[in-house]
Amino acid sequence: MNRTRTYNWEDPTISAKASQQLSGLEFLLAIKNGELPQPPIFATMDFESIEVAEGKVSFFFRPQEFHYNPIGMVHGGVMSTILDSAMGCTVHSALPAGVGYTSLELKVNFLRPVTLNVGLLKCEGNLINLGQRTALVEAKLLDENQKLYAHGVSTCMIFR
Repeated sequence: MNRTRTYNWEDPTISAKASQQLSGLEFLLAIKNGELPQPPIFATMDFESIEVAEGKVSFFFRPQEFHYNPIGMVHGGVMSTILDSAMGCTVHSALPAGVGYTSLELKVNFLRPVTLNVGLLKCEGNLINLGQRTALVEAKLLDENQKLYAHGVSTCMIFR
């Protein structure tokens, strides 16, 4: 039986332009509050919601069949993407207006298989250190009982 998935996204350049005028925290709160469009990756990965504070960002997502690899589990790339997204936004939440970032390196540990039966997952990003040129950040992928499914650490380059 074939399955179909269709989704929409808004113009990402609107948010990209606004990101230059707002602090990272203001920018992410504007996305959360619907004042700016969500990035297309949110629709692609089917992120459900976001929580934002300075140095801490969380995404929520519910595993779906379209996240699966050939052996019936959520693909490691999907988990890496949500971890990377949470970590990048966590760094961004601590940056002033006009300062950018990008991932320099990403390390992910997969601890348990993720399937449809897992239910809603929360990916919590936490800033470890923010320097002038780099930031160190981590993220955890947890179920509603705080069971850990994956853990990531990233170094991000800061563009001042």
